[in-house]
Amino acid sequence: MQINTNVDKPIFQQIREGIEDSILQGYYKEGEQIPSITDLALRYQINPATALKGINILVENNIVYKKRGIGMFVCDGATERLFEDRRNEFFDKYITSLVSEAKRLKLSPDDIKKMIERGFKDEH
Repeated sequence: MQINTNVDKPIFQQIREGIEDSILQGYYKEGEQIPSITDLALRYQINPATALKGINILVENNIVYKKRGIGMFVCDGATERLFEDRRNEFFDKYITSLVSEAKRLKLSPDDIKKMIERGFKDEH
């Protein structure tokens, strides 16, 4: 996980997304402990309150939970919830605008499917 202070995205959101990405990639598995607020603050040289704000969002979204006096752990089912959330974000961010533009260009669903398949073939 990297923190970039040269972007408009707040650091607490970068912390949240970085931990989510680590869960999705299997770096932190369900039931396993994630870095503490202190560890995050020291590693990224940020205010602990900023790290806490990012972690609290994960707690609110039922991605991590706190074991008092021990630390923060990945919730059961967190990986599937994150995949579902990311799929929905993908749809909202990319598919709705793609479909709108396709309609303006009078492209059919089959035309779009062929373009997407071509895109996957062109990747290396």
